[in-house]
Amino acid sequence: MTDQIETLTQALLDAARNAGADAADALAVQGTSLSIDVRAGALEQAERAEGVDLGLRVLVDGRQACVSASDTRAETMAEMATRAVAMAREAPQDETLGLADADRLARDVDIAALDLADPAPEPAPATLEDDARRAEAAALAHAGITQVQSASAGYSRRRLHLAASNGFSGGYTRTDRAISCVAISGTGTGMERDWCGETRTYQADLPDAETVGQLAAERAAARAGARKPKTGAYPVLYDERIAASLIGHLLAAINGQAIARGASWARDLLGEQVLPTALSLIEDPHRPRIAGSRPFDGEGLPTARRAWVRDGMLQGWVLDLATGRKLGMDSTANAARGTSAPPAPSVGNVTLTPGAHSRDDLLAQMGTGLWVTSLIGSTINPNTGDYSRGASGFWVENGQIAYPVNECTIAGHLPDMLRRVIPANDARDHLSRRVPSLLVEGMTLAGA
Repeated sequence: MTDQIETLTQALLDAARNAGADAADALAVQGTSLSIDVRAGALEQAERAEGVDLGLRVLVDGRQACVSASDTRAETMAEMATRAVAMAREAPQDETLGLADADRLARDVDIAALDLADPAPEPAPATLEDDARRAEAAALAHAGITQVQSASAGYSRRRLHLAASNGFSGGYTRTDRAISCVAISGTGTGMERDWCGETRTYQADLPDAETVGQLAAERAAARAGARKPKTGAYPVLYDERIAASLIGHLLAAINGQAIARGASWARDLLGEQVLPTALSLIEDPHRPRIAGSRPFDGEGLPTARRAWVRDGMLQGWVLDLATGRKLGMDSTANAARGTSAPPAPSVGNVTLTPGAHSRDDLLAQMGTGLWVTSLIGSTINPNTGDYSRGASGFWVENGQIAYPVNECTIAGHLPDMLRRVIPANDARDHLSRRVPSLLVEGMTLAGA
């Protein structure tokens, strides 16, 4: 049975052909979201949104243009197609643009195996409000917490369908359910803030609201009395909550768009060592109930498990069709897109090889240094890999936490940092990016 958004994508393709497009693809997203915020024991905000978003990309004589709308009337879709074709005719020509060959398209994918949509009914607003209230109450009950900045609960359900003039047509549904809380300790200029947020595909997998509130409170209370750390060269332990940012910098550096522009510090590192030899970085887009899973990419190609780094050695670039053609390579089926922009390379689920030791073991190993639990702002030079970020966390002496710290800067050189990371074994399995706490020796700290 054909559903509404599949029918809409086919109508968009028909409109594009009638308007003179050589080829086209269309994306329709039908979504519902509900969010509830409470503060000081009272409902602060309730928001519900639902609707359909449409996106159309047309190709005309090696040129492309994208348009989007949230109006599903036939006359609107005809106007979208007419405008897109007119825009494409004025765009610069690019011989690397084009849809996938039909024999490369995803066929007979097992969407059910990904288990991305919770069959449970949408929660009532009162249920979400109760979750937010319970999280806030649990945080306020913790000693040292002076206020809760926000406590929220939310739910969303999205159905998407992608179709293209090369014959591809496919779609799936995904859901998520979330609870978050931001707690504050101290008063006046001595206030410190921390948070906890949990999101799951299935509502039944979500931790209870009290656990979220308590953890936010514990983190905020532990930061009370923070001061600047020492200045100098010290080891830095990236907490599991933020360690994925380091791997994110590596993934950005091997993105095909950056490589094609020559704007990446990793541009000459294909086949070279980028991580310690014991570590691999694996993408698996087929993990059940995980937010980054998907059966096909934004150009209709079948997704597959892939090693970006194997035994420390860089294996390839993250590519969609166009960047692959620019570099003389095949797409790695990593195209991602929304309704208002063309496809671009992107990585979903990744797992970094875990270490043999716990985070506490790494704290003991580092001796004296900084355990970073929060990062603020960034100055990352994508061409050279020079790295500088504001940070806060805890000063460690003789392997023991000495005091909380804030208002400091950590700096280094990304290629060198990544080649000497030491992973813990504390990555959380429900996250799309499973990256444990990471210890990096020899960072530069600017504090007191």
